[in-house]
Amino acid sequence: MKRLRNPRTGVEQGDTEVFSDFESGGEMWTGSGPRMRRRGVEFSSAFARPPAVHVSVSLWDMDTSAAIRAELVAENITCQGFDIVFRTWADSRAARLRATWMAIGELPYADDWDVD
Repeated sequence: MKRLRNPRTGVEQGDTEVFSDFESGGEMWTGSGPRMRRRGVEFSSAFARPPAVHVSVSLWDMDTSAAIRAELVAENITCQGFDIVFRTWADSRAARLRATWMAIGELPYADDWDVD
């Protein structure tokens, strides 16, 4: 995790393979209709509160004989991690997908204390 000069702000980033279905004949490549893949990501250390998370495609290998229909989002964001979720539908075929991500948020600080 990167710490900014402000010791309360952290930035962490990564690149995660979400799926690779081409070699195995998985449903993203061979199926049709609504399909989804979910991949959990854990931060190297916890944030104090759930961070803002941005995800984007760093690699996608898609069949071009049909329209490319896809959604890539971050879900279930907690202080410890989040899920990368890829969805496709109809006759779109996805061979593989890798997603890059960045989390920015408040970090625990040594002077923090809880009065509860």
